[in-house]
Amino acid sequence: MNKSTHFSGQPIFAQLLKLLDKGKISRVAKDQKSDRYYKKFKTYEHLVTMMFACLSNCVTLRELSTSMMACEGRLNHMGIDYSPKRSTISDGNKNRSSAVFESIYQSLYEKYGPLLSDSGNTDNLPKGLKLADSTTIGLFKEILKTSGRKRIDGKQKGGIKAHTVIDADRRAPSFIHFTSAATHDKCLLDELKLEEGDFICFDKAYIDYKRFYKWTQQGISMVTRMKDNAVYESLEELDISDKCDDRIIKDEIVIVQTENDNKEPVCLKLRRVAFYDKAKDKVYVFMCNKLDIEAEVAAKIYKRRWYIETYFRKLKQNFPLKYFLGDNQNAIEIQIWVSHIVMLLIEVLKKKVTKKWAFSNMVSMLSTHIMSYIDAVKFLNNPEKAWSEKKKQDKRDKQLKLKFSSA
Repeated sequence: MNKSTHFSGQPIFAQLLKLLDKGKISRVAKDQKSDRYYKKFKTYEHLVTMMFACLSNCVTLRELSTSMMACEGRLNHMGIDYSPKRSTISDGNKNRSSAVFESIYQSLYEKYGPLLSDSGNTDNLPKGLKLADSTTIGLFKEILKTSGRKRIDGKQKGGIKAHTVIDADRRAPSFIHFTSAATHDKCLLDELKLEEGDFICFDKAYIDYKRFYKWTQQGISMVTRMKDNAVYESLEELDISDKCDDRIIKDEIVIVQTENDNKEPVCLKLRRVAFYDKAKDKVYVFMCNKLDIEAEVAAKIYKRRWYIETYFRKLKQNFPLKYFLGDNQNAIEIQIWVSHIVMLLIEVLKKKVTKKWAFSNMVSMLSTHIMSYIDAVKFLNNPEKAWSEKKKQDKRDKQLKLKFSSA
């Protein structure tokens, strides 16, 4: 009998599923009636199936169905008792609303968000800082309208755009909104529910001076880059402290003409900060509606915006978002939501591991050993020791078996 503490009575995938709250998933399914008209393939089973597809890199329904069929003796560890057929998965992806998977993700974010917080805020950034951006995922056919010119033959592939908000001190999105790739980024601003005291950072694709004026009246702060063709009037040039970062080359208060909700002309005061990047030999100009912010902090806030770009790269590099298990918008959204769910759960697992792992290496390891009976945390902390103990124990078991057979 193997007594190694690194090996578990459950596969790695089952240990990851333990991070889910089945009771909460059942309540969400009941509230949204997502199990209505389903005798089998309930919401939890659907979620587990899509998570298995995500982690095992299955790119077709046939591959997914066959892979799960091969694991049929271990499906009880996943909380399901059968391997779903291709048609069952296809119908579920088409007919079960992606909104239920969004709710499941949000419930997990609420539960594990504090665990994912990064307390090491060494840049003195504002508390509750939010980062906003979008990423476009190309599709294999014209399901959603994409931007750009059509091909010579008149055909054009589609694209879905995920407008995303991430809290700067966490490792997962707090808000995601899907549109066609052709939709302008500024549509995200219509979906945001910001309150007084909130602070948000985004790039210049989101510039809307009328909205910035409204936010200023509501006590909502923002930092973004100023467009090269921006029209403004310099009101006051501020002194740059000797202690300030020497890459800050200009700091001033400017006025931009805009209008309020009643279409009356108004003046919007902004802090304008010019920052020289020595490595790229380029000047970046930031603007902020919080006039008392330090110039150096405004630059650091915008620099932190690249964290969301890192998140997008991790998502696209580690999960199969080039091939989708459905040719409709609902199926595509489900697969993206499940990818976010898996990514969040792996980040939670990563927090429990003391050994430092690159995220891509951890995903690769979990994908390779998805159905292996290994204690995930102990194995990740010391994989060499785990395999060494396994080999020694296997040798002892073999010797013991030979001893009994000879007797």
